[in-house]
Amino acid sequence: MTKKFKDLEFIELDQYMNGVAARMMFKNGYGVSVVCHSFSYGGKNGLYELAVLDTDGEITYETDVTDDVIGHLTPEQVTETMAFVQAL
Repeated sequence: MTKKFKDLEFIELDQYMNGVAARMMFKNGYGVSVVCHSFSYGGKNGLYELAVLDTDGEITYETDVTDDVIGHLTPEQVTETMAFVQAL
């Protein structure tokens, strides 16, 4: 079953960061880090930033999904990107 935005378990960040963060690993060994905070791309507008994680849980810039973090995402766009990562 494909994981979606609603399956992410966000934790609250401290007052300095003022936002939320979640990480999820998938059966294929890849994962995502999804954040929305004062310093993330789109965070000040309530949008999310997503990074692809490798099999060690570290950010990777070497996938067909992206070669950087992806910012300014709506929850629906996060779900779409999560589907691409799960298909790697």
